[in-house]
Amino acid sequence: MPGYTHLQHAQPLSYAHYLMAYFNMLQRDVERFEFNYQHTDISPLGAAALAGTTFPIDREFSAQKLGLTEVYHNSLDAVSDRDFSLEFLSNASILMMHLSRLCEEIILWSSYEFNYLQLSDAYATGSSIMPQKKNSDMAELVRGKTGRVYGNLMGLLTVMKSLPLAYNKDMQEDKEGVFDTVKTILPAIKVLKEMLATATINKEKMAQATQRDFSNATELADYLANKGMPFRQAHEIVGELVLSGLQTDTMLQEIPLEKYQEISPLIEADVYQALESKVAVERRNSLGGTGFAQIKAEIIRAQELLK
Repeated sequence: MPGYTHLQHAQPLSYAHYLMAYFNMLQRDVERFEFNYQHTDISPLGAAALAGTTFPIDREFSAQKLGLTEVYHNSLDAVSDRDFSLEFLSNASILMMHLSRLCEEIILWSSYEFNYLQLSDAYATGSSIMPQKKNSDMAELVRGKTGRVYGNLMGLLTVMKSLPLAYNKDMQEDKEGVFDTVKTILPAIKVLKEMLATATINKEKMAQATQRDFSNATELADYLANKGMPFRQAHEIVGELVLSGLQTDTMLQEIPLEKYQEISPLIEADVYQALESKVAVERRNSLGGTGFAQIKAEIIRAQELLK
C-alpha cells in the first residue's frame, strides 16, 4: 500500500507495518496508564483537614489495610492533590488522539476515492435520502468524542490552575469529568476493536495504488546511489524524471531502458526490479522498517507483550 506524508504518496509500505504503528502508539498508552496507577495508589487517609492529626494513628498500617502501597508524605499535598486525575485525563486524551487519527484514516480509506477498506454494516449507517450512502458513523463518533475528553482535561486544568493550598470547594468539580472520560474511552476502544476486526480490506486496491504513482522515486535515487552516484545528484535526476512523467503520464517503470541509459550508464536492466513496490517494501528490512520479515518479527514481539 502507499505510505503517506502530507497525505501525498511517499513510499510503499506493508499494511501490517501501518497497523503496527498504531500498536506501538497504544502500547505507550498502556504504559502511561500503568504509570498513572502508581500516582493513584497513594493513601491520603490521616492527613485530616490540611495539617495532619494529633491522634496516634499509623497511616502506613491503614494504607496497607486499604490495599494502597504508599502514603502522601505531606498533608497539604494529600488534601489538595488532583494530579492523579489530571494525569488520567491527559493519558485518556492522548489515547483518544491516537484513536481519532486511526478513525480519520478509516473514514478516508472507506471513501469512494480511496476504497482501501469497507466497514461492516454493523459499524456504518445509510442516508435518509441517498440510497447509495454507507457512512462511517462509528469512526466519526469516536473522532468526535475525542473533543469531549479533551474538554474534561482542560476543564480540570482550569479549575486547578490558581487554587491556593489546601482544599477549596472548586475541587468538587474533579470527579464528573473523570467518570465521564471513563464512560467515553471504554466504549470507544471496544467499538474500534470490532470495527477493525469486521472490516474488509481491499488488498488489490491498496497494491494497485502503488502501481501508477511515483512512490518508487526514492528507490530509483537509492539505486543510483548504490551504483556510486552521489545521492544529491541522483535526487536531482529522479526529480526531473518525475516532473517529465507527470507531464506525459509516464511512470518510472514505463521509461525504456535506452532512455535510462542516456541519462546515466549506471542504470541497467535490473532497475525495473528495484522499482517494483513489493521489492521496495522487502528491501527495507532494518529494525523498525516496513520489510515483511522485519514486520513478522515485530508482530511476534507484540504478541509477547500482549501476553
